[in-house]
Amino acid sequence: MSAEREHFSSRLGFILAAAGSAVGIGNMVGFPVAATKNGGGAFLLIYAIFVMFICIPIMLAEMGLGRKTQADPHGAYTGIAGSKSPWRFAGWLAVITPFMIGVFYMVITVWILGYLLATVTGNLSVIANPEHFGVFINSPTVFLYLIAVAAVIYAVLVMGVRRGIERAARVLMPALLIMLLFMVVFVLNLDNAFAGVQFYLIPDFSKVTGSVVSGALSQAFFSLSLGMGILITYGSYLRKHNDLVGSAKLVAIADSLVAFTAGLMVLPAIFAINPDTNPAELSESSVAMIFTFLPQIFLELSNTLGYLGASIIATIFFTLVFFAAITSLVSIIEVPTATIVRKYNVSRQKALAALALTMGTLTLIATASFGMLSFFTDFVSYGGSRHSFFDLIYDVFYDTVLPLNGLLICLFVIWVWRRQNFDAELSQGNESYAQSFLKRYVDFSLKTFIPVILAIIFFNTVLDIFFDKALF
Repeated sequence: MSAEREHFSSRLGFILAAAGSAVGIGNMVGFPVAATKNGGGAFLLIYAIFVMFICIPIMLAEMGLGRKTQADPHGAYTGIAGSKSPWRFAGWLAVITPFMIGVFYMVITVWILGYLLATVTGNLSVIANPEHFGVFINSPTVFLYLIAVAAVIYAVLVMGVRRGIERAARVLMPALLIMLLFMVVFVLNLDNAFAGVQFYLIPDFSKVTGSVVSGALSQAFFSLSLGMGILITYGSYLRKHNDLVGSAKLVAIADSLVAFTAGLMVLPAIFAINPDTNPAELSESSVAMIFTFLPQIFLELSNTLGYLGASIIATIFFTLVFFAAITSLVSIIEVPTATIVRKYNVSRQKALAALALTMGTLTLIATASFGMLSFFTDFVSYGGSRHSFFDLIYDVFYDTVLPLNGLLICLFVIWVWRRQNFDAELSQGNESYAQSFLKRYVDFSLKTFIPVILAIIFFNTVLDIFFDKALF
């Protein structure tokens, strides 16, 4: 017999863990720059609308399904539809997706750890060299950092839900928030900082195009960990008396506030140090910003704070991003871990050992696909160009499959699990939900326009990435 399923010790523990999952690398850098380049306050407004009217219904669908079945994504789909149902393939896809996303996320987290240690040891000037990143990612030391990151993730996950995931979230999330607020206060006191605030917050609706609207929805969808099976898995660790609806709202608010606040750190810092910055020239890539642009910005601080002061600020920043990466990585890898534990009735130690062998091998290959091994660097051709093994994982499982998973969960909840069962689950722990406007809206949106929007995004992404023929 399988062991009794663990649960979060409290609603707060769940909210911190789910928010930790949602708050990732993209929130810290990618989101603020994307907002600045695409209309500032106009982008933020569109993003907030998508979070409220599209993302929260999908969050409720995932979390409700998880709590009802008390299972991982595969177990949730088969628990409702049956083990022989074609829907079991949707369950497997929702498990394979975080498994593969964990591969590229691990690679980036390894890089962050390397840069963090460089700032701690006084090598800020080294990482600020534009040529350093290319040298670093192809150096043997990245494999040592990979072992260190894997050890941290294993230490958290092997202890389970309460003693591992929840305890880590209770420490890392408050620490992340404190460091973020410290950085915001520091940056806003720099000369010319409010020029960055102006670019970030003042709406410019002339920059809002179809692609910007699509990008805002994608950012909201990805930011909240939708389509990764994480919220299904975390929802399965909730007790029936917990207010699932209120928890979903708080997770969405927490994630959005962190992303918004990060913008008050990144953009003012850039403009304070380089008043002539052209927002249109900033890269929306979190990788490019974190590993090439921002180290140069921090080094410029040495002109006013001295080299030690600049190194301390850089250390705080990379610690902040590292914590965000770890909380996300823990939640990502928990999905396949929970699946292996349930389906094969093995211990967490054995499940994690299996993942170390499989995911670890793929991570090694992805790490070596930036020039170390030419076969994996020039791995495949699509969309009119050649791509590495790392690129393939990112394009398929992060950019393409997530909206497909979101579409499948909407269809499954409304048409297979059935609306009345879904509503009954959400009403447990929140008696007022059954009579609320939110209930009517969630039921209507999941049945009508949300699946249509996700289908359009999925097909447009496929056409854009793999055929270079985007609809918009």
